[in-house]
Amino acid sequence: MQEVINKVYEYVIQYGMNVIGAIVIFIIGRLIAKVVVKLIEEAMVRAKIDKTLASFARHLGFYGIMTFVIIAALNKLGVETSSFIAVVGAASLAVGFALQGSLANFASGVMLILFQPFHVGDKIEAGGAVGIVHEIQIFNTVIIAEDNKRVIVPNAKITGDKIVVYP
Repeated sequence: MQEVINKVYEYVIQYGMNVIGAIVIFIIGRLIAKVVVKLIEEAMVRAKIDKTLASFARHLGFYGIMTFVIIAALNKLGVETSSFIAVVGAASLAVGFALQGSLANFASGVMLILFQPFHVGDKIEAGGAVGIVHEIQIFNTVIIAEDNKRVIVPNAKITGDKIVVYP
């Protein structure tokens, strides 16, 4: 009986420290992730970047950092993480291909917000539409045409062609 108790005691010492280490990695990693994304969001707001983009970057950054924290915690527990990393990479690639058009519109929206070739209220000709810019969104731009119709143009179409801004 004493032999069984000693064996259990050895396992508790060996694996208990790994469990405690994994919990510490997770807690500290989560705190670091919160601080880093808060700093990123505050810097983006100070740089007068659109609040929508700043919020999106905050969420994306948090979940990106937490993915690495979880992998590190699992690794501390002794879980083989190389196959998990391969699965995450393959899933990211699949999602990227599935969202290719949306990602192009998103990237174009970010470029329109950062480089500001035109502003809300400007009369423009872009993406096959002519009118007054009503709103620049992340995936598309809303233009009010001369006949008072609301035209929604994908941002990739706008940045992929010429943009004429009327005085």
